[in-house]
Amino acid sequence: MSSSIPAVQTGRIRVLKQGADSNPAGPVVYWMFRDQRLRDNWALIHAVHQANQREVPVAIAFNLFNQFKGAKARHFGFMLRGLKKLHSDVQSNFQIPFFLFQGEAVDTIPSFLKDCGASLLVTDFSPLREVRQWKEKLCKSVNDAVSIHEVDAHNVVPVWVASDKLEYGARTIRGKINKKLPEYLINFPELSTPKRKWASSSNFIDWDNLIASVVRQGAEVPELEWCQPGEQEALEVLMGNKNGFLTTRLKNYTTDRNNPVKSKALSGLSPYLHFGQISAQRCALEARKVRKLYPQAVDAFLEELIIRRELADNFCYYQPHYDSLQGAWEWARKTLMDHASDKRQHIYTREQLENAQTADPLWNASQLEMVHYGKMHGFMRMYWAKKILEWTNGPEEALAISIYLNDKYSIDGRDPNGYVGCMWSICGVHDQGWQERPVFGKIRYMNYAGCKRKFDVDGYIAYIKRLVGESKKRKAEAPLDNKAKQLNK
Repeated sequence: MSSSIPAVQTGRIRVLKQGADSNPAGPVVYWMFRDQRLRDNWALIHAVHQANQREVPVAIAFNLFNQFKGAKARHFGFMLRGLKKLHSDVQSNFQIPFFLFQGEAVDTIPSFLKDCGASLLVTDFSPLREVRQWKEKLCKSVNDAVSIHEVDAHNVVPVWVASDKLEYGARTIRGKINKKLPEYLINFPELSTPKRKWASSSNFIDWDNLIASVVRQGAEVPELEWCQPGEQEALEVLMGNKNGFLTTRLKNYTTDRNNPVKSKALSGLSPYLHFGQISAQRCALEARKVRKLYPQAVDAFLEELIIRRELADNFCYYQPHYDSLQGAWEWARKTLMDHASDKRQHIYTREQLENAQTADPLWNASQLEMVHYGKMHGFMRMYWAKKILEWTNGPEEALAISIYLNDKYSIDGRDPNGYVGCMWSICGVHDQGWQERPVFGKIRYMNYAGCKRKFDVDGYIAYIKRLVGESKKRKAEAPLDNKAKQLNK
């Protein structure tokens, strides 16, 4: 690839700050946040390309926050174990140093840029308000000579290219995204090795002690066994020979994806997409290759992977109140407040809900699935959130509890998809008004009887009971295993 040809489409890049360029010989730093992978990463490709054009070295910086929106061992453990593999991979295969900082990014990143005399900071994109606020502060605090580029490496069509406004729903954004897909759903170039080496490309990080400390601090929500972190593991889930989604399970996606009893029909990619350990664009490219075999399944998968995911990013990007009642459309706010004081059959506290102590065995099973398995089937997540609206003192409390529980227990919590899922279920976002009824007003209603018509409710409850039993057994055995390991040392 000639250095004069852009490595990344210009529409995927936004200049957040144009530096004075008084130090063009300064290195390029990629602040990795949302897209934690080496391959198929437009932000990293751009950073290396810029470094090679300037004939300067490039490094990756990652900032570990002491707290991030309630994340526990489940989330930090998965993320850090993936980053440990990434560190080893980038150092041995690309000779790019990886620096890990702890604390507040608005302090650590500017300090690092100053210490290394950087000329350009490249960041990946997130629509969440905290991340956007950090970037605004960075633009003000870094040296005037430093430029800052933001690259949307998460969406197939960059969020600002897909639409310049808040979209009402999938039907209003689908055509806009599909129109741009020929331009943006393209193959990735190979990641280049930097021409210039960092002064010292070897950077020791005590991953094992760091992971042990973080897992210990967040032990109340333990790590999961069913999903192993890392780029290679993500590719195995997508297209592995043994149990890959596209290779062995795609054929059942059309018929079974909305059946909670048949959860194996789902892709299983959400943890990897959330932490950026795999690119949605890579998933889409590989899915397109097998479309002739299963056209309906691939089309349904691409609708979820591209249209629905990018609609969630659109909502969080253009709606600053993406996690509160203020973010609902006017019709939804009015109908919810009109019925906020309606009599409820049950009122449960957050603690009762968290401990699955309700009179509804189906709801209890869905909550236990999330607590012990770290994931809840998409159909059940709708029912789960709508029941929280039905069993709490009003829509504000219902929304706050649903987001709290989802962020705490779901492996893919603190994500635009999670916020939009709660907002859809409780506040009618991306939905329409339905027949008015108590408590819900015109918000779409779901109930136990409707679920029984859709799938084997008793079978789902029995499945979760077995799953929870196995989970508790493993937890009970874990201390004994650790004790045995200590004795054998």
